[in-house]
Amino acid sequence: MNDGNAAGRVIQDLRAQAAAAPPGTRLPSVRELTARHQASPVTVAEAIRRLVAQGVVETRPGAGTFVSARPDQRPAPDLSWQTVALGARPAGELELQALLATPAAGAIPLTGGYLEPGLQPSAALGAALARAARQPATWHRGPVEGRADLRAWFAREAGGRLRADDMVICPGGQAALSSALRALTSPGDTLLVESPTYLGALAAARAAGLQVVPVPADGDGVRPDHLAAAFARTGARLFYCQPLFANPHGATLPGERREEVAVVVRDAGAFMLEDDYARDLAIDGDAPAPLAAEDPDGHVIYLRSLTKSAAPGLRIAAIGARGPAGERLRTARLLDDLYVSGPLQQAAVEFVTAPAWQRHRRALRTALRDRRAALLTALHRHLPQVSMDIPRGGLHLWARLPEGTDDVALAGAAAAEGVVVFPGRPWYAAEPPAPHLRLTYAAAPPELMDEAVRRLARAFP
Repeated sequence: MNDGNAAGRVIQDLRAQAAAAPPGTRLPSVRELTARHQASPVTVAEAIRRLVAQGVVETRPGAGTFVSARPDQRPAPDLSWQTVALGARPAGELELQALLATPAAGAIPLTGGYLEPGLQPSAALGAALARAARQPATWHRGPVEGRADLRAWFAREAGGRLRADDMVICPGGQAALSSALRALTSPGDTLLVESPTYLGALAAARAAGLQVVPVPADGDGVRPDHLAAAFARTGARLFYCQPLFANPHGATLPGERREEVAVVVRDAGAFMLEDDYARDLAIDGDAPAPLAAEDPDGHVIYLRSLTKSAAPGLRIAAIGARGPAGERLRTARLLDDLYVSGPLQQAAVEFVTAPAWQRHRRALRTALRDRRAALLTALHRHLPQVSMDIPRGGLHLWARLPEGTDDVALAGAAAAEGVVVFPGRPWYAAEPPAPHLRLTYAAAPPELMDEAVRRLARAFP
């Protein structure tokens, strides 16, 4: 008996009967099909199993085989009970999903938090990962805090105050940020943030149950006088800050203000979470040293990621702190993930210690400068009513719109014109003082900038 051909005959027979009969019709039994097609019961059962997996038929124990309901005829499940069981939706979640959404086909993206594929060192990363994958030891568990050589590299990059033992490797900057907030605070505590600030930080803080209090920033970053007042009024013990090319507004703390901010944090007996996401994204001149390099007494928690400066798939970051704060961070990371992928860590350390890393940084600086210039030229040509400070690095322009402009509505209208931008409102923890758009010059090649801004101009009221 050729059971292979028999299985095909059974499937063809049942499929034809199911197509001609209404849902719920009883189909021939296994015994009938065995006799009709000269097949074994096992073969018939396997044929029925395949049709069940395809949704053609359904089996009912003790009753037989029946024609399945068509997808459009099946009653919709009642999932309304989940609304009660889940409770309120976490604040900031929808905005973060929108920020990471893939642009529609044909749209030009002027938003995004990562380098456009043409700027990513994909070949070098692929080669490093291939080498790592061939080494059996990289597939072992490894230290829960991460590879010692990778932690040592991050510690050196932080300026020398932190040691390898103070660092813990994380699967990306957002994971490091979320762990730090949970490790260093308790639900109901206050987190101070510069205003505006990174949307992902606001979402992570609210998910951790924190009260977010904004501190005004200007062209030089967070205002030290307002920061001191916020510490005094709230009793907060943690301040989240991006002192270098802050996202979204692009400001960098200058020398004197760096010292003033450090004094304010120290006098408050508090911590500052330094998110050094843009360390490799300098365009004009060299970036100043991290604040962690000038922190003798352990007030600065240092966070550095490779994802923004290399590729979205390189989910490697590190967070470091000294003393009991460092121990809490290591415990939090252990509870969250146990450890980070060994091959990815090996690929990362190979990449950043090879000549390809410095070549990538030099090429990236040139490419970002060209793209920033192309976007600025297009804005001056097509949207002279928009104003902004020009950041010396990073990925974004923080474009101030004319008074009375609805930035959220404008972003929607721009999408309809085929250009994707992100409104400024979600980057504020409180009411925004003025309407803005965050425009990313790293998300599209320079030759598309003029057309992108032309489309954006058509969306203006």
